[in-house]
Amino acid sequence: MHGLNPQQREAVLHVDGPLLVLAGAGSGKTRVIVEKIAHLISSGRMPARRIAAITFTNKSAKEMRERVAKRIRGDAAEGLTVCTFHALGLKFLQIEHAKLGLRRGFSIFDADDSAAQIKDLVGSGAKPDAVDDVRNLISRAKNAGLSPEQAMAEARSAREVDAASVYALYQARLGSFNAVDFDDLIRLPVQLLESDPECALAWRERIGYLLVDECQDTNDAQYRLLKAIAGPRGLFTCVGDDDQSIYAWRGANPDNLLELGRDYPSLRVVKLEQNYRCSNRVLRAANALIANNPHEHPKTLWSDQADGERIRVWECRDAAHEAEKLAAEIEFIANARQAPWSDFCILFRGNFQSRALEKALQLLRIPYHLTGGTAFLDRGEVKDALAWLRLVANPDDDAAFLRAVISPKREVGATTLARLAELARNANMPMARAIESVGALKQLPPRAANSLDAFAGIVRGLRADAQRLPPSDLVRELAHRSGLLQAIRAQCRDEASFQRRRQNLEELAEWFDGGKGAGPGELAAQLALLSHADKGEAGNQVRLMSLHAAKGLEFRYVFIVGVEDGTLPHEASIEEGRIDEERRLLYVGITRAKERLWLSYSMRAQKWGEVLRLKPSRFFDELPAAEIQRDGADPAADAERKKERASAGLAAIKALLDA
Repeated sequence: MHGLNPQQREAVLHVDGPLLVLAGAGSGKTRVIVEKIAHLISSGRMPARRIAAITFTNKSAKEMRERVAKRIRGDAAEGLTVCTFHALGLKFLQIEHAKLGLRRGFSIFDADDSAAQIKDLVGSGAKPDAVDDVRNLISRAKNAGLSPEQAMAEARSAREVDAASVYALYQARLGSFNAVDFDDLIRLPVQLLESDPECALAWRERIGYLLVDECQDTNDAQYRLLKAIAGPRGLFTCVGDDDQSIYAWRGANPDNLLELGRDYPSLRVVKLEQNYRCSNRVLRAANALIANNPHEHPKTLWSDQADGERIRVWECRDAAHEAEKLAAEIEFIANARQAPWSDFCILFRGNFQSRALEKALQLLRIPYHLTGGTAFLDRGEVKDALAWLRLVANPDDDAAFLRAVISPKREVGATTLARLAELARNANMPMARAIESVGALKQLPPRAANSLDAFAGIVRGLRADAQRLPPSDLVRELAHRSGLLQAIRAQCRDEASFQRRRQNLEELAEWFDGGKGAGPGELAAQLALLSHADKGEAGNQVRLMSLHAAKGLEFRYVFIVGVEDGTLPHEASIEEGRIDEERRLLYVGITRAKERLWLSYSMRAQKWGEVLRLKPSRFFDELPAAEIQRDGADPAADAERKKERASAGLAAIKALLDA
């Protein structure tokens, strides 16, 4: 354990009972998890096959697996589980499916699959916002671990009662399709583990030690899954930071960290407060800000590094002026210090703020990467092709069938598909096999039956092609034979749009070129599990992203824009009295900065043709005055900065002349 500080070492060595590691920003929490896994295995406390480390993204899981592989040589780590909560839930359902009324080879509905079913159940006349509201309420109920009956019992308003009614119908429809959705990957294991003591004991034997990263981001169902697997003895290490809990809007419950102490009275708490990322000046500002939030276990981050430069605070006329000033500063620092563009990051509260920033960067020809655009795997034509590929690889995949059969559109409606699902269920077969049956087709409307028969013929042909073609060529073949390319051409108004979407299918084919002989079904499953955060490397570009997306990252130079009341903190949070999470959001942004930090705000904005006066964020009053430098407040520092800029300008002119 060479190189661990005393608190990290304490966290690694405590293996005989429940442990909560409160890991401040940049305090080396991933190293603690990796070292603890190594210690459990090398000390003989627990074989690798009985250890599970749970993360929140596939990217984090991949990084952790790689670090464990470097730390543990040979086959000692064989059988170790490092995965996301949802991947663990999927593994559980694949093993225990029969106990939950699922057939082998059940399907997983993604967000689009779920939305289509809920829209059909709510009614075609419902407005999109109303459908989204029902979807969100159903998802919230599932994330709280509630069954349809429990959701109805806890409904407190007419809209919650209506959503609970749709939830019951939606769950029945999932059952008829032999399918689950992503929320069910957590809810159903919890339901079984809490109701079946023998099953719970078997899983505690299977997973003898549990490590959970980012525990402050768990929702209620995930926390109950943790408890059900750990059992009363509580052989687990939960790592988290209550000061970085910024996902309440998607169901995360930071109070789960407090629940650990109530559910496990013997819980040991270790605080990691030494920061290995930021200058001390940045840390003092972050500590002062977050101290205004209530804390069960307060932390004070500190560092061995130098104080560094003061935090710059800019007052700007409007968003355009703010963007121009920021772009010029980035260009100056990059040239003066020979800093790569990837050293810079611009953070904002909402994606709408990126427009002025992009324009200013483009004018100065500064390359940038905007995080949060439509992810490759979420593009419609890519998801359609994947559905076809999954169906070709696995005729039992009802979710893939349901998407493929309407991509492109055929004379098959939701009512026909519901009837087909019923016929398939009665015959105890998947829907793709049911349409091969003449008897089933005769019970459907003639036009729909003919369309389904033609669809079945295409799938049969592609399945035969799959026996002789590599997966990459199979993707190209199905793009034509399925009708996807023809449908895309019909949808596109110009050739450029068509070629762009066609290229997406070609890129998907190229992804499979690296499959090294893996079957199309396995590759499609791997791709389906990838999330937004897992794709798209930025390269040597300035990073633009929301504060929510920045968590877990670090940059040499960080700019946080739009630090105004109504933006940060957000207007809705001010009105609803939810300032604590907004403060944590700014805290996350501040602690991304390794070396230098800028905070900027505008004095006015235009909205619906009206000029609005803006106020600097109330959070500025919570930052220590000694750590910040406002424009014009320190003439000597401003003069030195002007001198530095002038020298850099002369050097640039000289270099140009010498060339």
